[in-house]
Amino acid sequence: MRKKRNYPINPKLEKLWEYMNVLAGSAIIAIAFNVFLLPNRVASGGVSGISTILDALFNWEPAYVQWAFNIPLFIAGLIFLGRQFGTKTLVGTVFLPLVVFLTNDWGSWTNEPLLGSIFGGIGVGLGLGIVFRGKSSTGGTDLAAQIINKFTGLSLGTCVAIIDGLIVLTAAFVFDIERGLYALIALYVTSKTIDLVQVGFGRSKMTIIITSKQEEICNGILNKIDRGVTKLSAYGGYTDHERPVLMCVVDQTEFTKLKQLVKAIDPTAFIVVMDASEVLGEGFKRV
Repeated sequence: MRKKRNYPINPKLEKLWEYMNVLAGSAIIAIAFNVFLLPNRVASGGVSGISTILDALFNWEPAYVQWAFNIPLFIAGLIFLGRQFGTKTLVGTVFLPLVVFLTNDWGSWTNEPLLGSIFGGIGVGLGLGIVFRGKSSTGGTDLAAQIINKFTGLSLGTCVAIIDGLIVLTAAFVFDIERGLYALIALYVTSKTIDLVQVGFGRSKMTIIITSKQEEICNGILNKIDRGVTKLSAYGGYTDHERPVLMCVVDQTEFTKLKQLVKAIDPTAFIVVMDASEVLGEGFKRV
């Protein structure tokens, strides 16, 4: 097993890094909103979606609208949910509309609504993913969803879907059906981008190997691929005989080498391969 040396992390530096993530992520969200979503009237949920609708109806400054919703929601969260959010959430709640205000004259980077919804969704998802890595949030309708969850018993995911769904439906009514569909595209792209930022670009393969030559294969994996192997106790469903199973996780670039090694030792081996989107522990990412 390849080893990585772990160094102790300074708590102050870690806290500073988290705040930097909150600020950077909030700035990315605000810029994506101003250059992609707002100019193309894509109200993809959240307080930003509400501000897009109100800007179209009453020409209200989006930054002011976002402050007007975010700050009371943060206070309501403190009252009804307790002091679990901390100053990082407050920083995101205040800083995001500030960047929206400071970049409101940047203009649109595209006049094509489909491109605006796709790249706006990517920008918002990237920013949110970075904020989440800072162990925080930007407040807004997420806090409203948590409050509804507490008093109604509905799942948090359902509460978020209801709020965002109402905003998208309102956008479709205020603008047109197409803008509502673009908003749905932006929401989908945002969710996928958040997953990508959280999990990362790296992909690993988890393999389950059933073979009568488990010792030879186990030694080959340990010595030639430099990966660990876990032996699982199992029984054949038909024969009811004990059949030890090997489980091994490798980088995607190492999978071909593993497959060739198993084939060379036992051509009749049964191999099951699954994608592992994130692997934490020795030899992979630090926990």
